[in-house]
Amino acid sequence: MLRSFVALCVAAVATVMMAAQVRAGEAETKAQAAADAWLAVVDAGQYGRSWDQASSMLKNAATRSGWEAAAKSVRASLGRLKGRKLKSATFTRTVPNAPQGEYVILLFDSKFENKADAVETVTPMKEADGSWKVAGYYIH
Repeated sequence: MLRSFVALCVAAVATVMMAAQVRAGEAETKAQAAADAWLAVVDAGQYGRSWDQASSMLKNAATRSGWEAAAKSVRASLGRLKGRKLKSATFTRTVPNAPQGEYVILLFDSKFENKADAVETVTPMKEADGSWKVAGYYIH
């Protein structure tokens, strides 16, 4: 009887863990799709439009004109995008200096005309309406 109980507990834990992995995988897929669409806008130099499409958190952190100026300055120094490949996608509920929520941290190996070995960090978050929008963008 104890053996059956232990087996049942192990099966229940495994089922819960698999369901959590599936949800995280779905979140990563949706977040990456949102990030890809948003990056296409940034790559086209439409920085104001990228702010319009960003998360409420990014919009609260920067004005539209401030975002446009910063993005234009950084991206102009890098030159044209030559390539981008997803390196990793990590689902998390905590991000430093941000409220609890659902986030996916995406790291891209990217190549620009003036920087061949860049890493772009794009962090989409799940908004209250269930949509995924970019909350953070950093190039190093």
